[in-house]
Amino acid sequence: MTITLDHTVLAAADNERAARRFAATMGLAFEGFGGVDGKFATVRVNDHLRLFFVTTDPVVPQHLAFDVDGPTFDRILDALAAAGQPYGSSPRDTRNGRTDHPLAARGLLWVDPDGHLFEVMTDVP
Repeated sequence: MTITLDHTVLAAADNERAARRFAATMGLAFEGFGGVDGKFATVRVNDHLRLFFVTTDPVVPQHLAFDVDGPTFDRILDALAAAGQPYGSSPRDTRNGRTDHPLAARGLLWVDPDGHLFEVMTDVP
């Protein structure tokens, strides 16, 4: 049996704003609203995974890590820089502006306004 993750839910102070910000950073599309009562702002990550952002109070931060190819990594890095979003190479230092990652040729992490720790890694130097 093959098991894939279909979706996960991330809490946000404003679900639409959080979903659009994540989509813009990652180069993905905001799909609109769906799910029960249309309360989930949806971003499709790939053919198998969607992220559902839901407005809640309080927001409990989570950590999501993504493997990406080299060009996608470069585009995400550019998007973070253009947005003035600090990033770093370690969960202990998400603001050092470095991409030397302990688990990949390059990687970075950033904390969004809701406190979620996002991570992208690539094996392309």
